[in-house]
Amino acid sequence: MRKQILAIGAILFSTALYIVGNGLIGVLIPVRAHLDGFSNLALGIIGSAYFAGFVIGCFAGPRLLARVGHSRTFAVGAGISAATVLLQSMFVSEFLWIVLRGAFGLAAASIYMVIESWLNDRATNENRGRIFSTYLTVNFASLIVGQMLFGTANPSSFALFSLAAVLYALCLIPMGLTQLPQPHAAHVPSLRPLHLFSVSPVGVMGCIAVGFANSAVWTLAPVYAHAHGLNKGWIAVFMSVFTLGGALIQLPLGRWSDRIDRRIIIAGICVLACAAGIALATFGGAHRWTILPLIGVFGAVALPLYGMSVAHANDRISRQSFVETSATLLLINSLASVFGPTVAALIMGWAGTQALFYYTAAIHAAMASFAILRISLRHDASGVHREPYEPQPQQSTLATAEFDPRSTEETSAA
Repeated sequence: MRKQILAIGAILFSTALYIVGNGLIGVLIPVRAHLDGFSNLALGIIGSAYFAGFVIGCFAGPRLLARVGHSRTFAVGAGISAATVLLQSMFVSEFLWIVLRGAFGLAAASIYMVIESWLNDRATNENRGRIFSTYLTVNFASLIVGQMLFGTANPSSFALFSLAAVLYALCLIPMGLTQLPQPHAAHVPSLRPLHLFSVSPVGVMGCIAVGFANSAVWTLAPVYAHAHGLNKGWIAVFMSVFTLGGALIQLPLGRWSDRIDRRIIIAGICVLACAAGIALATFGGAHRWTILPLIGVFGAVALPLYGMSVAHANDRISRQSFVETSATLLLINSLASVFGPTVAALIMGWAGTQALFYYTAAIHAAMASFAILRISLRHDASGVHREPYEPQPQQSTLATAEFDPRSTEETSAA
């Protein structure tokens, strides 16, 4: 296994550098915008623009890969990423930042598609699970490192933007020096959201709930933390604790869900996420030692919902439909993510920054109610196709569906 990991070491190193930059810039942009007096609505639209660009990139990426190859696509994505963050440090404008974040989202989708399709090309049926888990570890660890880097400089200066741009430039070096052969271009599977809803309504609605709630938190939680008196160092810790909570609980929770009806787990974590959201909205300003445990609990119950929803949907479909189902759920989640930050920002502008977590609590309460209703109407029919739970990366593209170890049988059959 060590030789296999070393063989893809350049790809994983480039991945780590890029995601460290993303973790840093994901905290920096909302805080800097808040300090410069951007309206709550502008903050939400900036977040929505990123996810809109990401959706476009998920469909433009395969065509770019087919035209110029993986290495050039990666270089284009890294170049756009570096350019956008440098331009944001030079020109502080609401309209320009919206445009630049949209371009960044498109570039990020292309980058993730290159990484995941390249790793998928190097994986075999025997080592796919280990490579996938290594990629997830790099993903979560790098995101936390990037979030912690936010506390190293003044967010009002250009230094953190420049540091992110340096990381995006450096990620080109390992990828540029790799001797691995170019993989085949990824293909876009057929997507049938209405058919999937008829098969797994809880899975589809869970992905919609995640899109509306989590995209708002990723975009606006740093603003909430800053408004509640946390300085730059504690904002970094705040976001890192949120991410770490979700990273640590995913696998144990998933293994537990392998043994029971996953809808029960979905309903349970939504109830807990609702309670944690209300607690953050109500007591978040009390003390930093109150807010940190609360955001950790919130991350532990809110972040696994996407992976749990995907797993539940896949329990209800045949092996041959795995890639199509995962890609459809990704599209549904991404489209909901486009609207989440803007809706949350409007509510925050009307009711204050603490309303961010009242907003997420309402979404999680509605999702819990829907899951409980479905449990009462229909028994668990997932036993025939049940597969072991697999955690999901924080950012996914259509290539993730083929890279997921659960797609092995379908790929072999094809």
